[in-house]
Amino acid sequence: MKKQIQSLLLGLTLFCLACNNAENKNEKKEMENNTSKAGITENPFGMFNDKPIIEYTLTNAAGMQAGIINYGGIITKIITPDKNGSMGDVILGYDSLSGYLQKDNPYFNALIGRYGNRIANGKFTLDGKEYTLAANNKGQSLHGGIKGFDKVIWNIEKIPGDSSLKLTYLSKDGEEGYPGNLNIEVIYTLTSRNELKIEYKATTDKTTVLNLTSHCYFNLSAGKDSTILDHELMMNANKYTPVNDVLIPTGKIDPVSETPMDFTKAKLVGQDIDKVKGGYDHNWVLNKHGIDLEKVATVYHAASGRLMEVYTTQPGLQFYTGNFLDGTLTHTKNGQKYMQHAALCLETQHYPDSPNQPAFPTTVLKPGETYNHATVYKFSVK
Repeated sequence: MKKQIQSLLLGLTLFCLACNNAENKNEKKEMENNTSKAGITENPFGMFNDKPIIEYTLTNAAGMQAGIINYGGIITKIITPDKNGSMGDVILGYDSLSGYLQKDNPYFNALIGRYGNRIANGKFTLDGKEYTLAANNKGQSLHGGIKGFDKVIWNIEKIPGDSSLKLTYLSKDGEEGYPGNLNIEVIYTLTSRNELKIEYKATTDKTTVLNLTSHCYFNLSAGKDSTILDHELMMNANKYTPVNDVLIPTGKIDPVSETPMDFTKAKLVGQDIDKVKGGYDHNWVLNKHGIDLEKVATVYHAASGRLMEVYTTQPGLQFYTGNFLDGTLTHTKNGQKYMQHAALCLETQHYPDSPNQPAFPTTVLKPGETYNHATVYKFSVK
C-alpha cells in the first residue's frame, strides 16, 4: 500500500512538472510572439511634389499601433484595444494622401508650427520690428500660415531601441513671415505602456516666436459613435482665456468655476456645449507646478471602456470640439461622414496670440536657447 501511494505521488509530481513546463513554454512563446510584433514597418503612401510619401507604422509588444507620414508629420492612425480587446482606430483621418491634400483638410493629426493657434491680425512686434504673417483665418494668422509645418515634407529616420521616429525640418529665415533659421526636431515614440510620446526640440539663429503642437482629432469609439458628445472629459485647469468673435484671446484670464468651461471634475463633453457659442475652441490655463511632464487631462468613453490620459510640459491646453466639421470632407476612413463634433482635440501649447499679449507666458526663442517640450497620450481601458 505504501509503495502504491509513493508511486501515485511521484506520478502526480511528474504530471505537475510537465504542466508547468508546458505553461512556461506557452508563456515564453507568447512573449516572443508579442516581442516580434514590436517594431517599425514602412509602406508607400503616395507622391507629393515628385517626392515619395511613406507611412511608418510603429507597433509595440501589446499590438498597439501608430502610423506617421513624412508629409506634415501627420499621424495617420492610432489603433488601441477596447475593454473587450477589440482593436480600433481612435483618430479621424483619410484612406489616402489625397485626403490630407484636399483644400479644406482641417489639420488632421498634423504637426503645427511655427505658431500653433492664432496670432491677431497676422502681426507681431519683436525687438522693435513688426512682422507680418499670412492672415489665413478671418483676418488672423492660424497654425503657421498658408504653408505651415503641416504641409511640408519632414526628414524621417528610425531610432534604435523603442519604436521611435525622429523627424527634422529646417524652417528658413522669412518662411511664412517668421524670422530666423529654425531647426526643428520631433521624436514620436510608441512605448510598451501604450503611450504615444511626442518630444519637440528647436533652435534658431535669430530671435523668433515659436509654439509647436500636434492637432490630433480623437474619437475613442473608433468610428462607432458619430460625435464625441458622450465622451467624459476632465482638465486640470481652474482658469481659461476668453476670446472675442474671431477666437483671439481678450487678454483676460478668467476662472472656470460656475461656467460651462469647468472641467475640473469629469463631465460629458455634451453636457454644456450648447451654452458655449460655436462650441469649445478655447485655451485652458493648466494647473501646473513647473515645467516637468504632468497629467493635465483625461478622456473616457464608457461604451468602449477606452481611457486616454494627456501629459505635457506645456502651460496651456486648447480644447476643440470639431465645430467646423460639416460632413463634406472626402477620402475619409471607411467613407465616414465627419459631421460637427465628430472628434475632439486636446492641443498642448502656449496660449494663443502670446506674441501680442505681454501678460501671457512668453513664446520668444533666442539664439543659444533650446525649445524643449513633450506631450504624452496614454491609452488604457477601465
